Amino acid sequence: MADARKVTLFHSPNTRSTGALILLEELGAPYELHVLNMKAGEQRQPAYLALNPMGKVPAVKHGEAFVTEQVAISLYLADLFPEAKLAPPVGDPLRGPYLRWLVYYAACFEPAVVDRALKRDPAPTAMSPYGDFDTMLGTLVEQLGKGPYILGEQLSAADVLWGTALAWMTAFKLVPEMPVITAYVDRMKTRPAAVRARAKDIELAASQAAS
Repeated sequence: MADARKVTLFHSPNTRSTGALILLEELGAPYELHVLNMKAGEQRQPAYLALNPMGKVPAVKHGEAFVTEQVAISLYLADLFPEAKLAPPVGDPLRGPYLRWLVYYAACFEPAVVDRALKRDPAPTAMSPYGDFDTMLGTLVEQLGKGPYILGEQLSAADVLWGTALAWMTAFKLVPEMPVITAYVDRMKTRPAAVRARAKDIELAASQAAS
């Protein structure tokens, strides 16, 4: 009998979708990969654009549901597998902070980092989604300092998102390698789920390079 919760992850190795792959491993979820070769432009082919006109990964298909955007995928998957306890349930005092830090990633962190990377002046404070870069980063660093995880003692899907993102951002020098950030990244990178996912990515990348 097929598992009704089995999901398909539209994935390309060494991209943002690695975070979704790590999350599936953390959840112990049944899944299959639909691997796209982004260097060959498969994400821009009509078959995939018919599913996701943005031509991005990750994306997740579960039954009739098709979910894009990293934060939405994190929320969807963590709620789909509540037994993994990576999403505080409604009514839990940590549910609000959990939602806050997931949305903070997309609403504040990413826009601020993109502006900084492109050397663009931020919008006037009254119009900026994140205010200013230093305040945005300082707010995050203060929260990480309460660790070991972003909700304190409780690991959540938010940590998978942030741990993966900060690993990339520090590697490319888009975010300073502050001790609290590097310690957090190391903590998340060495989790067994992350090690398994990155091993799969290595295999997939090698296969794509050879094809």
